[in-house]
Formats: sequence, structure tokens, C-alpha cells
Amino acid sequence: MSIRITSFTRSGLEFDVVDSGPIDGPVIVALHGFPQTATSLTPLTVLLNARGYRTIAPDQRGYSPGARPRGVRAYRVSELVGDVVALVDAIGRGPVNLVGHDWGAMVAWSMAAARPDLVRTLVTISVPHPSAYVRSLVSSDQLVRSYYMALFQIPGLPERLLRARPAVLDGLLAKTGMSEDSIARVRSEIVDGGALTGALNWYRAMLSLAPNMVSAPIEVPVTHVWSTGDTALSRRGAELTERHVAGDYRLAVIEGASHWIPDERPAELAELIIDRVESVPGR
Repeated sequence: MSIRITSFTRSGLEFDVVDSGPIDGPVIVALHGFPQTATSLTPLTVLLNARGYRTIAPDQRGYSPGARPRGVRAYRVSELVGDVVALVDAIGRGPVNLVGHDWGAMVAWSMAAARPDLVRTLVTISVPHPSAYVRSLVSSDQLVRSYYMALFQIPGLPERLLRARPAVLDGLLAKTGMSEDSIARVRSEIVDGGALTGALNWYRAMLSLAPNMVSAPIEVPVTHVWSTGDTALSRRGAELTERHVAGDYRLAVIEGASHWIPDERPAELAELIIDRVESVPGR
């Protein structure tokens, strides 16, 4: 019997969850990216709920107050995937339709590679397949676009700078196209809310991506969504992603949108997600 969940636990960590929509509707698990929480997905989940879908959006590791372990190794991709596996188990309704934006997309790709039995369909937003991303570093301007990742590797310094000079973070996010309301939410939830170090540790642990998660072809049906105004991710990565999907694959390009597609174009994104979910018989 389906029950509403507000949290789940794994290895002594407690993760907050936003569970909304018809309790017995088809399940969509939605994973947020950096530097946001599940609240960033609310404009999207409201639309999906209105169409009969139950959406479950966790505050991921480093973001949930009860799930902020110390040490970079705690943020390895294998641990992030393990958290999603625990969430699906807590829901008790797998396999699920999985959606991820930004770092949430990286986790979603890795989840689909490692545990395809738990993923019915996959929609990734902005971040391409990990192998496509690596190839794009040497075949496009992606390396230049990713300069900030090197800065984030310095222990403690980014946190001290961004806490002392919040206008720096505000300005950086504004340049990527993030709205003033979303920037204010980042300042409140991430910087003031104590999640900044945990969020940055995702970048510091990124070299721990397991080889099988990078190279394994994705067998489940996939829609990858990229936007022409994305300053962080190049078109090349989106174009190369098809090579790494063995199942049905679609590339959707949203013209004029920034990197923050769930905030900025939730209606278009909702239609793409529903189209992917309904492409497979038996929702």
C-alpha cells in the first residue's frame, strides 16, 4: 500500500524528501543539481502532479541537514547512487522514472548504468553522459567552460570567499542566467543553510567516478535535454551522448533557455518528461 514519505535513511544519514502528487500515480524521482535543493524543482513537479504523476524529490547528500558527512570520500558517485537506490527501496514502487538536472543528471546517468533494474525511463537535463562530457573536453570549448571546477578543488577557500562576499556568488549565478529569486534561494538554503561545503564536495570527489559508470552503455530509454543558452555545458557533449545509449534515445534542444531549465522552462520540460514516460507501455 502506497504511503507518503518525507524522509529516508541510509548508513546513519537522514535525507529530506518532497513527495507530492497522486499517491498512486506513476512515480517520477527528480534529482536536483548544484547549488540547489529539491525546492528548485517545485515549478516542474507541480505541473507533473497536475498530470497525474507522483513526484519524489530528495535533498541529496550534503544538502539535507541530516546527511552532511565530513570528508570528500563520502561524496563519491558510488555513494550518491547508493542514496538513490535506498530512496527507491523506501518508495517500494520501483523501477521508477528518473529525472536529473546538473549534478542530479550525473547521478541519474550513473544510477541507470549501475542499477538499470531500478530505472524505467531516464531524462537527463543539461549534463550529458559522463563519457560524452569527457570527450567534449578535448573536442570543444568545454574545458574553458569548466574552469570553476578547478577552483572548487581548493579545500576551504571557496567556502570562505563565498560566505565573506556573497555578492561574488550572486554575480556568478546571474551570469549563468539564474533569476534573482533563485539566487536568493541559493543564498538562503545553501550558503546560510550550511550546505555549501557538502555541495562543493561533490566536485572534489568527482574523480572517483567508477569506470563502469562512465563507460557502460545505458540500456533504458533516455531523453537528454540541453539548452542553447547554457554557459556551463557545450552542445558537443549533448551531441556525443547518443553514442553511449543503447536504448531508445532522444535529444531535445530548448532554444534560448539558460542552464537553469527546471526553473526557467518547467512547462516545456514537463512535456518532454511525460512524453518519455509514456513512450514505454505500462507507466
